[in-house]
Amino acid sequence: MIPVTPLNTERPSALATEISERLNAAIREHLLAAFAPDNTKSLRAFAAPEVAELLGVSGQFMRKVHAEGTVPEPSDIRAGRRYYSAQEIWNAREILERSSRTKGRYVPRRSPEEKLQVWQLMNFKGGSSKSITTIHLAHYFALRGYRVLAVDLDPQGSLTSMCGISPEIEFDGLTIYDAIRYDDPVEMVEVVQPTYFPGLSIAPSRLILSEFETESAVHSNPNQPFFTRIRNALVQVENDFDLVLVDSPPQLGFLTIAGMAAASSLLVPLTPSMLDVSSTAQFLELAGAYMGVIEDAGATLQYDHFKFLVTRDEPTDVPSQQLTSFMRALFQDRVMSATALKSTAISDATMLKQSIYEVVRSEMTRATYDRAKGSMDAVGEEVEQMIQQAWGRS
Repeated sequence: MIPVTPLNTERPSALATEISERLNAAIREHLLAAFAPDNTKSLRAFAAPEVAELLGVSGQFMRKVHAEGTVPEPSDIRAGRRYYSAQEIWNAREILERSSRTKGRYVPRRSPEEKLQVWQLMNFKGGSSKSITTIHLAHYFALRGYRVLAVDLDPQGSLTSMCGISPEIEFDGLTIYDAIRYDDPVEMVEVVQPTYFPGLSIAPSRLILSEFETESAVHSNPNQPFFTRIRNALVQVENDFDLVLVDSPPQLGFLTIAGMAAASSLLVPLTPSMLDVSSTAQFLELAGAYMGVIEDAGATLQYDHFKFLVTRDEPTDVPSQQLTSFMRALFQDRVMSATALKSTAISDATMLKQSIYEVVRSEMTRATYDRAKGSMDAVGEEVEQMIQQAWGRS
């Protein structure tokens, strides 16, 4: 444990510095306990029934392909039960896809004719579950065989930490800032890093990203407008991915607007409370005004989908359900059918910077786990349907 001593209260600057140092030390200790000894996250093994569900096949089919030698046995077999690493699931997809009569049955990647899907999650109301929704969508799609790039546009780096790269623990690598800065930007491929989660890569963030706001106010001009910088960076790596998930900062600044200019769809998470709905209304009023400004400056904004997602949903809370119904009546299919439940399972997982997909079911109350995972699966499935629709597959 970190020894607790009285804080230095002689000067506000010293107090703030000491609080920062103490918090960083505590966070570092917490992360070292949560991560492996080398400070890296690792992903749990998946039981055979989970794998069959992910692949969309039966348990009997999995036993058959193993018996035939079509798919190699997993390296982890306990008491006759198979447990698969995420990489082994990924490899099984590739093998089964090659022998499948239906293209995309096991590896649902986009064709060169299908455009890269860039989904921006945005809201300037804190607590709307933006980063939590982003990481759950990222894990959902990676587990289903999509090549996913998470782009962290929040200088606080919450999504970066969830992806196993901790700015709190000696991270000094390249970030998305290095690809979009005005002075000698690097190639996006140098920024993108694979994660411990097969199929998921991250363009990480650190506090230095906040410099983009200041620099854009000074350097943006008709020859290099700020709103093209994220889009141009993504073009450099678009052949490597099917889906990009952009986690925006909780403010409507240059970063969020540049993300909007790069996006093919927008998703606005909001909690069903009057304060959050009112705040979201103000956010969208400003967003609409800024959209008009950058369109007048030459930006082309065209979205396949512009949706609201109700987060922290409590089905037994009558006022929040009334507000959700109000939103559905007002905006109809602009509000996603699926909702992200408020759940202790998800809260407990995020305490260790995990998604519900990383948690072992037996380590939680099973009914609680099943409700939480079912909720996030439903959100992922609905977004997946919209992506398939954008590709003209449904």
